[in-house]
Amino acid sequence: KTITMKYLIAALLAASATAFAPAKSAQSGTSLKAFEDELGAQPPLGFFDPFGLLNGDCSQERFDRLRYVEIKHGRISMIAFIGMLVQELDI
Repeated sequence: KTITMKYLIAALLAASATAFAPAKSAQSGTSLKAFEDELGAQPPLGFFDPFGLLNGDCSQERFDRLRYVEIKHGRISMIAFIGMLVQELDI
């Protein structure tokens, strides 16, 4: 019975080791390479667009507008956080 348990543990360890093996990923070229030199594009990701907001219309105009809106929303959320602190701490 202990030999079976040892084999079971060894099999589980071998199976879990494959979870940490590097995955093969194909490199695909997109038109988003035009934004690789923009501020904020850092190696190894480069230009990072996880939601695909620039998939259809990837013009410089749209990119600049999305960047402006992101900065604006970030500033509004920082002011909202300060307002929350003022209310919570009775300042």
